[in-house]
Order: sequence, then C-alpha cells, then structure tokens
Amino acid sequence: MFYSWPITVEAEHTVTNKKMIRMPMSVGVVHQVDILFPDTCDHNIRVQVFDANFQLWPSNRDGSVRGDAAVISFRDFYDMKASKNILTGYAWWEDVETEETIWIQLGVLPRAVLQPFSLAELLRAVQRS
Repeated sequence: MFYSWPITVEAEHTVTNKKMIRMPMSVGVVHQVDILFPDTCDHNIRVQVFDANFQLWPSNRDGSVRGDAAVISFRDFYDMKASKNILTGYAWWEDVETEETIWIQLGVLPRAVLQPFSLAELLRAVQRS
C-alpha cells in the first residue's frame, strides 16, 4: 500500500498555529517515508509526523523536516497496530506569508511481507525438526 496526503500550508499556519492532518492507513509496517517540498518553499515550511504524542519524524523532539525543491526520503520500520494506525502530520511556515502545498507519502506493508521469518519463527521451525 502507498498513501499520499497533501498539506496546504497557508499564511496563518505558524509555529503556534500549525496545520494538522490525520493520516489513517492500514495495519502494517511503515517502511518508506517521503516528504515532498516544491521549489517555492525556500526551506521555510517545517514538517513533523507524530503517532499520538510521540514524534516519529524527525526523531529528535521539536525537530522538523524542511526543504526546497526536494524530496526528503528515507526507509523506516515503524509497526502500526490495528488500534493505532492513524498518524498526524503538522506543517507550518517559519517566516513567509503565502500558501503552498507539500506532500507526505508513506509506504505500508504487512510485517510478513517485509520480514517473512522472524527469529522466533525460525527457532520454532528448528525445534520441530
């Protein structure tokens, strides 16, 4: 599965009034994260992604991702359970009063696809033989 959410950040979205979007998705493991910044952002839009009160990306608390004509892209292995499969994205302007749309894109696959055999499963299989 691959999800994509636009975030239109307007002039009123500042560090004290962040634009917030909810990103519901299927149960599974977030294995790919892409944040797309158009060339008009000039490193002035900040982005954070949370799971409830836990800041996922970037990992440092109060840190934020920013860019200009760039795709910030990285691999991860974040397991999402059935009762907790909604992430929250926040974005805001740092010092510009205009409107821009950025994109958060997340790849999610079942754990069995990304990790066909866990160590526990392997040990069980060996013990049976």
